[in-house]
Amino acid sequence: MVTGGAGFVGSHLCERLLSRGDDVVCVDDLSTGRAGNVAHLLDHPGFRFVHQDVTEGLEVSGPVDAVYHLASPASPRDYLRLPVETLLVGSYGTRNALELARRHGAAFLLTSTSEVYGDPQVHPQPESYWGNVNPVGPRSVYDEAKRFGEALTMAYRRTRGVRTTIVRIFNTYGPRMRADDGRAVPAFVTQSLAGLPLTVTGDGSQTRSLCYVDDLVTGLVRALEAGVPGPVNLGNPEEVTMRRLALTIREICGSSSEVTFVPRPQDDPMLRRPDISAARRELGWAPGTALADGLARTVAWFREACSPGALSLPELVHSRPVPAPPTRRRRPASSGPTAGPDSPRKGDTLHDPAGTLRRQTA
Repeated sequence: MVTGGAGFVGSHLCERLLSRGDDVVCVDDLSTGRAGNVAHLLDHPGFRFVHQDVTEGLEVSGPVDAVYHLASPASPRDYLRLPVETLLVGSYGTRNALELARRHGAAFLLTSTSEVYGDPQVHPQPESYWGNVNPVGPRSVYDEAKRFGEALTMAYRRTRGVRTTIVRIFNTYGPRMRADDGRAVPAFVTQSLAGLPLTVTGDGSQTRSLCYVDDLVTGLVRALEAGVPGPVNLGNPEEVTMRRLALTIREICGSSSEVTFVPRPQDDPMLRRPDISAARRELGWAPGTALADGLARTVAWFREACSPGALSLPELVHSRPVPAPPTRRRRPASSGPTAGPDSPRKGDTLHDPAGTLRRQTA
């Protein structure tokens, strides 16, 4: 099972697991994920999509060998738009995913985040660093949701015997990022392609470490299979300033967009770089995609998304946020994994910004 499986990272993970012969149940409420991310998987005999808010409960018929828990708003724009939902999915959602793993004797992997380090005073950040987090700031809804999720995951490991793994994901990029999610890479790409000014926050000297999504997915799979408790950092240890990133993307796009500077958000980290010694040692993992190559693939995907029959550039740049999660309802005790008033049936149309998707259920 992959919760948040229709999201940016989750959809790539579903694809990878299917490619090696696994059966995959993808659970997503589409509050930030996109049905179009998994549209190409719907005819695969080993794939099943469940439209479900994981805070309401999780169940699936048949055996479950592994639970990858990715469900959560992950970009600042999304978790600031959905603050309570972010806290609930980090608490109730994580508990429900852990309970599913416990009932089925399945391995469990929590995708935590580099945001648990806050605005770090230790650089690069090792897993032993406890962080510098503002617990009541605007970003705290995400930071603290993930920190609580880590604590709950370790409690289930220690007291309930669940085989758990925690990974802390650093900045990741690649195809299927939403243009409107507010993160730097999709913002710079869509602005460059549209000939709009590139909006760099602060003076652009703040750094991020960008890992290509295929490399990250390899790390996720290795971490769960290794069974290490973690936490384990997964990210690219090479830093880039935001100004340099904007200029690199502009060059790849062949754009003449100007760079403009806007105020930095509150509690925005100045430095972000993982120490991946543990991943190298325990997983034999390190990212292998050069930034220029990964950005070129990402730009090519966005260009294709802007081709005839897909979203236009203005729609990409100015697209509206996706709907909030379905209204919470009590699920009938006898309902199956696709039952409930908000679950799609055969022929239902799901939210698909890139076109119309006709859902087929097993």
